Amino acid sequence: MSIGSASADDPIADDLAAVGALRALADQLEDSAVERALRSGWGWAQIAEALDVTRQAVHKKHVRRVASLGLDLRRRNNG
Repeated sequence: MSIGSASADDPIADDLAAVGALRALADQLEDSAVERALRSGWGWAQIAEALDVTRQAVHKKHVRRVASLGLDLRRRNNG
């Protein structure tokens, strides 16, 4: 079965749509949590450790968005 042939009643299509929705929700939750952590004085290294990713990965994913919010992103003593 090709992607285009999935019907609206197809449970596989429903499952995949649910996975997509969960990913979008997880991204929104991560964005919010990272922003709150930065506003609370956490450094990128602390956030990365909590998310079980590298500092570089979390920084690359979030730096532009949080910078556009006007957060002070200068390196902190705590990481």
